[in-house]
Amino acid sequence: MKFTQENSSILHQLTRKGNSFKEYTNHYNHQFSIYDIFRSSLHSSFLVQKSSALSSNNSTANTTVSNNINSNFTAQTIAITPAQPDLIVQNVVSSGSTSVGSTITLDYQVKNQGTENAFSSYTLFYLSKDKNVSDDDIYLGSDYVDSIAAGAYSSESTTLNINNGIAAGSYYLLCQADGNGDLIESNENNNVFAQSININLIKTDLIVQNASAPSSVSVGESFKISYQIKNQGVGNAFPSSTMFYLSKDKTVSNDDLYLGSNEVESIAAGAYSSQTSSLSIVKNVTAGSYYLLYKADGYNNVIETNESNNVFAKAISVKNSFSSNNGYGLINAAAAVAKALGQATFADVSNLGGNNWGADLIKAPEVWAKGYTGQGITVAVVDSGVDRNHQDLSANIWKNTKEIAGNGKDDDGNGYVDDVYGWNFVGNNNNTLDKNGHGTHVAGTIAGMKNNFGVTGIAYNAKIMPVKVLGDDGSGSDSAIAKGIRYAADNGANVINLSLGKEQPNNDIQSAVQYASSKGAIVVMAAGNASSSKPYYPAIYAKYWGLAVGAVDKYGNMADFSNLAGSDLLSYVTAPGVNIYSTLPGNKYGFSTGTSMATPHVAGVVALMLSAKKGLTEAEVRKIVTATAANNFTA
Repeated sequence: MKFTQENSSILHQLTRKGNSFKEYTNHYNHQFSIYDIFRSSLHSSFLVQKSSALSSNNSTANTTVSNNINSNFTAQTIAITPAQPDLIVQNVVSSGSTSVGSTITLDYQVKNQGTENAFSSYTLFYLSKDKNVSDDDIYLGSDYVDSIAAGAYSSESTTLNINNGIAAGSYYLLCQADGNGDLIESNENNNVFAQSININLIKTDLIVQNASAPSSVSVGESFKISYQIKNQGVGNAFPSSTMFYLSKDKTVSNDDLYLGSNEVESIAAGAYSSQTSSLSIVKNVTAGSYYLLYKADGYNNVIETNESNNVFAKAISVKNSFSSNNGYGLINAAAAVAKALGQATFADVSNLGGNNWGADLIKAPEVWAKGYTGQGITVAVVDSGVDRNHQDLSANIWKNTKEIAGNGKDDDGNGYVDDVYGWNFVGNNNNTLDKNGHGTHVAGTIAGMKNNFGVTGIAYNAKIMPVKVLGDDGSGSDSAIAKGIRYAADNGANVINLSLGKEQPNNDIQSAVQYASSKGAIVVMAAGNASSSKPYYPAIYAKYWGLAVGAVDKYGNMADFSNLAGSDLLSYVTAPGVNIYSTLPGNKYGFSTGTSMATPHVAGVVALMLSAKKGLTEAEVRKIVTATAANNFTA
């Protein structure tokens, strides 16, 4: 049997009548189907009869059947219309005109005018210069359409963005049903609906007006500004950002220092928006005359009729008391405590003289004269331990009153057993005594008792919390130091003295410093003794948290060994650090030199500030200390 077929998916049904076989003399009717060979939704039936072959008008199908018996068959093809979906877009409702940078809402229907249900599909949208979808068109987006029964339609709604990069002009908005070609349709050429649309420029024009700012500002300090953004165009302005720069001229360029930005909501034509912002110059710029530039639509997100009038320039004088050599200069206890209280700098008093020259140099006695001596403040000495039995320290040693000594229990639940006098993170025990001497020397500078012998500490009524993180050889691990900082913060230290450091950073220590600062503790860190152009770690973190301390001699000159402040703006001050007299283990005293000795002077001043003004934040302390240091009065 030979078939000539028009479509391989045609189902053939063959009917045979009146065949005679040698084995039988009777006639019978017999039908067989080859459905399993040609399976489809499209059917053609072949009627085979004993006659000569006939040709169909729709297709040619010649069938020849031959065997030992003379039989003639004819086959006729009958075409059946296929059941397929056919999606079109109809009843489109949208604006015939819109603006660059705007959105349009589009309502439309997708109709299935075919004879088969349509599965889910996507309608795609384009801007085109003609009515046909092509690679030159601007794709706007797509919209999901659920399955649609034959003869039914689905009402849809979507929002399309007309991006700023689209040129104004006349277009066709093309809506393409089954845009991804997911369906097999009876007609693939009627999916696109085209509607005319005009794209216009938004006629907005943003300017800055009525801007105000201080005539003079200081590097590192925040200042307030106010201004108005006016839309002097005839079209509404979409949300934008105002940007601020410090410049040597009145135009924005890559040489300018970016200070920040401020978000502005949409502004109607002819209206304005009043704004305020807080700015800060966080770079170590040279003092002098500048312009503060306000730039409307700083990101250029809004298409305006005039793009050249966005910038407003206001003259401003910049002061900078920060030096890459000594930071903000020598700390001034009298000025710092007075400023914390909102008062003028305390009047000078007579110097103590002798080995207490360090206290005289930073004007600590002037604060004592006002009755502020560090009372109620705890300073953690995170170091080699502290000789808590020293005659000049014993009355000022912090004690964990929530812990019962010697009972072998963690009574306060802080994770440390019998930590009555702090914790030893070197030996992981409660023995915080000092055999090296470094920590005890630091402690004496902070809170040595005021009596008729030895040394008087800067905050001589403060309490010392011993936290041992350095071994008897003066060295310690990053892990121990980080844990010691966290212990101090968690157990109530108001100030944390870190007379230690190294050249390489460590994430654990950085995280611990940040953690302590977040809990309100002021971390005071030694800059280092390598004559480097910038501080060692962790003191370099004073860019964000705490205070860094360099060393000076008794004349206020920078010590040659001290690491300098560096070019990056950070909270760096100096204090006495050459031949400092203080306590040593075993009721002894001695001289020592280094930024480790300068740091406790600053820690003591911070304790004085906190005892005078309860509730000062970490940020306020940093600001006051740097704003009242020596360079502010000599710059």
